[in-house]
Amino acid sequence: MPERGPERGTPRERELEREAERRRRRAQFLRDLAEARQLRDRVQPRRAKTARLRHAMRMRTFRW
Repeated sequence: MPERGPERGTPRERELEREAERRRRRAQFLRDLAEARQLRDRVQPRRAKTARLRHAMRMRTFRW
């Protein structure tokens, strides 16, 4: 059976593959972002605390 190379499957299959790859990259990005935030919070605890308080205040004054 001959190799087809990178162009394999139907256009729908390729679209699903691209979407799955996009989701994998996005998940990795979000993991890295969360890790960076945790590191920043450990390195700058005072700034992290004020950010948490500011966020809580915004959420309390937000009207649903």
